[in-house]
Amino acid sequence: MTERYDVAGVGNAIVDVIFAAPDSFLLEHRIAKGTMTLIDEYRAESLFAIMPDAHHLSGGSAANTMAGLASFGAKGLFVGKVKDDERGNAFASDIRRIGVRYDVAAAKDGAATACCLIVVTPDGQRSMNTYLGACRELRSHDVDEAAIASARVLYVEGYLWDDEGSKAAIRKAVKAAKHAGRKVAFTLSDPFCVGRYRDEFLALLESDIDILFANEEEAKALYEVEAFDDALQATRATGKLVALTRSAKGCVIARGDEIHVLDAAPVAKVVDTTGAGDQFAAGFLFGLSRGRPLDDCGRLGAIAAAEVISHYGARPEASLKGLAARAGLA
Repeated sequence: MTERYDVAGVGNAIVDVIFAAPDSFLLEHRIAKGTMTLIDEYRAESLFAIMPDAHHLSGGSAANTMAGLASFGAKGLFVGKVKDDERGNAFASDIRRIGVRYDVAAAKDGAATACCLIVVTPDGQRSMNTYLGACRELRSHDVDEAAIASARVLYVEGYLWDDEGSKAAIRKAVKAAKHAGRKVAFTLSDPFCVGRYRDEFLALLESDIDILFANEEEAKALYEVEAFDDALQATRATGKLVALTRSAKGCVIARGDEIHVLDAAPVAKVVDTTGAGDQFAAGFLFGLSRGRPLDDCGRLGAIAAAEVISHYGARPEASLKGLAARAGLA
């Protein structure tokens, strides 16, 4: 089959609501710092009411990665569910405007389009409160097998694993990709997500995943170890391609005996770390789709992550294609 897309992403379609506040705000409103907490619609509306000056931006982990890929100049497809409401229409318009194919039919009834209320503290840490809403309505019939099979890589976010219907949709997409001989990439998303589905993620890694993305805490949670090196050795033992990010410490890329330890790209000021991992994946997958060496893939990921943490929001504001060219990686 002819390749039509560099990457097909499957994930939660979410509108981000970003609010800057001191650490005392987290304590006052019982918000766990630096992690993602699932909330219900009532809690979401309560938090909305105390964030009057928040920024509203389309988000969702895999969707952010697809936005980054588009900024590099890659061709992408996104699969995720919204409702036919104001937030859902804004999400669909945003992702199509940047050049990513998005054809999933919006739900006409049921839960509202998902939102993630993100509190950013002065240290740049983000504390996420996510109402999944219509995301939970993604089903197998929303997956176009032919379109998935025409992408070089299928990229799936672990956050989507919270619903049985969504799991079925992911499995359908993975089957289509595998049948076409494509690679399957998976991001662990969050340590608490790993905690909920550790055994299932390990089984997926053994059977279907070719490329694993994780940050340091997620990797340690997956293998229930305390030291990063132990997590690294455990992931290397799988024989899969693994990209492990370590925030300001950079990243480690490994595949079998090949290993690269890379520095983070410099950034003048960390404003908001939301989307750093998403954009790292975008740069890495872009490099991979262009046949770049693994160390270059890691450097492209670092460039994209550095760009996104320099401003509010989880999607790039500067051209990642331009930044890659200036770094000699175009």
